[in-house]
Formats: sequence, C-alpha cells, structure tokens
Amino acid sequence: MSVASDSPVHSSSSDDLAAFLETELDSDSDSSSESFPIEQAHHADSQVSNHRLKRQKLEYPEEETENVASVTFSEEISEASSSKVPCEHPGTFGNMCFVCGQKVEVTGVSFGYIHKGFKLQQDEVTRLRDIDMKALQSQRKLCLVLDLDHTLLNSTVLRDLKPEEEYLKSHTHSLQDVSGGDIFMLEFMHMMTKLRPFVHSFLKEASKMFVMYIYTMGDRPYARQMAKLLDPKGEYFGERIISRDDGTVKHQKSLDVVLGQEKAVLILDDTENAWPGHKDNLIVIERYHFFASSCKQFDHRFQSLSQLKSDESEPDGVLSAVLKVLKQTHSLFFQDGGEDLSSRDVRSLLKQVRKEILKGCKIVFSRVFPTKSQAEDHPLWRVAEGLGATCATEVDASVTHVVAMDVGTEKVRRAIREKKFVVHRGWIDAANYLWKKQPEENFGLEQLKKQGTDDVTVEK
Repeated sequence: MSVASDSPVHSSSSDDLAAFLETELDSDSDSSSESFPIEQAHHADSQVSNHRLKRQKLEYPEEETENVASVTFSEEISEASSSKVPCEHPGTFGNMCFVCGQKVEVTGVSFGYIHKGFKLQQDEVTRLRDIDMKALQSQRKLCLVLDLDHTLLNSTVLRDLKPEEEYLKSHTHSLQDVSGGDIFMLEFMHMMTKLRPFVHSFLKEASKMFVMYIYTMGDRPYARQMAKLLDPKGEYFGERIISRDDGTVKHQKSLDVVLGQEKAVLILDDTENAWPGHKDNLIVIERYHFFASSCKQFDHRFQSLSQLKSDESEPDGVLSAVLKVLKQTHSLFFQDGGEDLSSRDVRSLLKQVRKEILKGCKIVFSRVFPTKSQAEDHPLWRVAEGLGATCATEVDASVTHVVAMDVGTEKVRRAIREKKFVVHRGWIDAANYLWKKQPEENFGLEQLKKQGTDDVTVEK
C-alpha cells in the first residue's frame, strides 16, 4: 500500500520542503497537547500508521498505543517518488503542493492558524474530518469551539477605565505566573483583561470531554495573548487558536476552518449572529460585562461588575451552568456507545437538553407582543418552545405562567387570583442564557418597575 497515495499530508518531491516539514514536526511534536489525526494506514499485519500535521499530536488510549507507529515524511517521500499515480494536489504550503512539490493554485480552505500558507482542498478537508471523527470516538471526545470576549473573559483599553475602576490597577496579577490570577495589566497592548470566574475549572473539566479551539473576532496577536492567560501551559488549545485573520467570511465565524465534523462540534459564544450557518451547534452564553466599557459597547445603562466591586459566582455562575450542559450533551452522545456512533449528532442532542429546561411549563403572554403580530411567530414564543415550554394565547386551568409587562391586564389578574406565576420576559431570557429554569420570585413585575422598564406594548 502506498502511504503517499493515502496520506492527506503526502510527501513532497522537493527535498527542501520535506526537510522543512520534518524539522517542524520534530521540533513541535513534544510541545503540542492535542492534534488532528492525519492518517491510519492498515497493513496486512494490522499495524496502524498515524500521520500528523505540523505542531499536532493525537493522544491515543493506552490500549491502542502499542499499535501506533509514527510515519516520517522521509518515508513518505520515498513512496511518493516511486508512485505513478497522478498527483491530485490535495493541499499546499504557500503555492507548492506538499505531495509533488509542483507550484499550483489551490482554491480550497486556508488553515493559516495551523501553519502560515497551509491550504487544503475541500475533499481533503472532508477526509481529514472523517479520520478525526474516528479518532475522537476512540477517545470519547467531541470538539468544542470557544469564543473569547464576553464569553471566557472581558478586556478593556486602559484609557477607557472609569475613575471608579482605577482601583483595579492595584489588583492585577503578574504576567510571569498567570496560573493563579484572574485580572491582568497588559501594558504592552495598552489593555486590561479579566478572566471570567470559574474559567480555569471549566477548561480543565471540558478538556476531558472535548478537543478545544479558540475562535475570536480579535486579531491573531490578541488571540494568542489571551490563550496564554487562559492556558499558560498550552495543554488545552495547542495551536488551535483561530482569529479573524483566519476566517473565510468577514465579520462572521464558520466551522469551515475547524477540522471536526459538524455533527460532533459544539460552539460557546455570546453572539448568535456571529454563526449564521451553525446556530444548531451553538450554545449562546450570557455576556460577561466586567468593565464599564463593555456595558457602554452594548448600550447597557446598568453599572458594570467592576463598578459595583462585584463578580459572578464561581459555583453558581454562567460557566458552571454551561459546563453541566456540555456534560449532558457529551453523555447523551456516547450513551450506550458501541463502536458505531455515526448516527449521533450533537445538534439534535443539544435541542433535547434545551427542551428539559422549561419542560412542564405552560405559558401565556400578556402585553408582550405587538397587537398586529402573530404571537406564534414572535422570537420569544419560539425561544420558550425551544426550552420545552408549551405556549398558549389564553389563560386556562393548565397554564402555569403568565409572562407580562404590567399588572393591569385581565390575564394577569386571573393568574393572580388562581395563584399562577406572573413574571416578566426576563424569566425566559434568563433560562435561555443560563440553561436553567430560574426562580420566579426573582422576575416578578415589581422588579420590572424597579428597573424602570417601559417596553410595554398593547396587549395581544
């Protein structure tokens, strides 16, 4: 069997390119924590050959380690040179095919975060993902793509600090040892960064279930600096750090640059619109507004956590709640797991988990939707149904909750008489972002008045 004909990173007939790749692989293999598997070529004696991309290394279960042999690029070169099969140019480094060494133009997907100038044809990407899926299943792992800003951390430019935030400068931690810190002054970048509470525990636990990527709309230097704060030992992300410089569509994120099958990838991000093509993979998380500039960015009138000299709870905060969702979804994917998990899909499983949040609740809305709109088409109605609730237009004995904007409606008065829950829409929003049914007493209409909310429409 020809290794060169089957490997996605076939060897190049160029000695210079082969030497470069082999040197890069040898120098990086010891420091990389995870990787994308490249090839498992089965010989007659059942020995498995595993090819690796630059700076990547796959951790196999202990029982399989004895059967895994590392195939070097020099071995591939000799087989590629003797092969008479025409080269299909599966990918390039720069404008050079990494199989035959010819100068070619590849119109595939760029994976610059793996290596500058590295590009793969779509067929090769698909094949890599198939191989990756098999390797992940053997480790009982899935893929998790993580946003940075307002998801795992919050950053601000130093000049945007408010006077009441100046105290933070005396609470920053040393960049020489970031493992025990959560707030950092990055003067060389003119900024300050605060890590979200529970993030270290979150990453540690998630890494047991997922191969993790960072994907940010920030530029590459920022992305890598944040990765150093979150993962100082490089044990969680390796080189899987994707920035806006690596995206294929401006101002959008896509899984086309992630070497994992979509049915095995979950995404954690605070911005739903950033993922127009992958909303079924997405867990939308409540934004982390630690700095005042963050509140200003989103036109929020409330004070930031730093201004209040407060922070999210570690055990009961957002990341802790999301970790439970990840564990549920992971458990469902591998539940009764045999060898064949090809029919499993995290997208359907995620919907299943969501439908448990408000299961058993029957909701009627009052003065929430515009008069001339169809209630069933309103986003809040659809969100409630996605959370497992049943929605109706009239109050009856089976209704458990009335979502309203003020107490002056017949629906609300009846709900109060019949001792049903009366809450404002924030109750549904909180359940949606926190992935957990919230205490109704925290979302009564009296709280709405205290907030000065005037978003009242004519009753539907």
